[in-house]
Amino acid sequence: MATILIIEDDDVIADFMGAVLEKEKHVIHLAHSALEGLSTFRMWSVDLILLDLGLPDQDGIEVLKKIRETSPVPIIIISARDHENNKVEALDLGADDYITKPFGTPELLARIRTALRHAASNSGAQIEVKQINNGDLCIDIEHHTVSKRGQVIHLTPNEYKIIQVLGENVGKVLTHTYISQKVWGPYSNESQTLRVNMSNIRKKIEDNPVEPEYILTEIGIGYRMLEK
Repeated sequence: MATILIIEDDDVIADFMGAVLEKEKHVIHLAHSALEGLSTFRMWSVDLILLDLGLPDQDGIEVLKKIRETSPVPIIIISARDHENNKVEALDLGADDYITKPFGTPELLARIRTALRHAASNSGAQIEVKQINNGDLCIDIEHHTVSKRGQVIHLTPNEYKIIQVLGENVGKVLTHTYISQKVWGPYSNESQTLRVNMSNIRKKIEDNPVEPEYILTEIGIGYRMLEK
């Protein structure tokens, strides 16, 4: 059970999400504007925020920025804006995920579960994670190795760094810029190099690189390691 703040000005969508989440035993707070959403966020302790971008009094991106100034609370964008630039901007500013309207109940619940699990994992960050297991894939952070079904996969240093970044954020969409800067440094923008590395990684870890099971391409945005 989690406490979830919904910032959405469309009553039909807000009520739909509220009903779905209350059925899952979550505690719901509803806000219909940016001002009301920020006020509610400051008043209550919440575990996750569902944030619309098209709010009547202020753009949701500004709400995202203000919340990120003080809190790492998981934020999932729920928006009709499906342009890649909108998604990249929101994710680069700290959103944990981005769902485009219209969406179904299973997708909404799955994205929420992933965001809450990731937040819970991060809250225990003082415990050093030495190994990430995801399906048949094992990322050994201590020894900088990756194996699948017990067989070591030979990766270049940069390929390993990419796999580690994705593994540490399993289930999350990571933009090209985010991954590039984690691998090549804070001022890097190595999108083409990243694509080449990703192609090589898929050839090594996927049973069928054309139909990947582990690393999904979010077209125009980046990549997501699927949770197995």
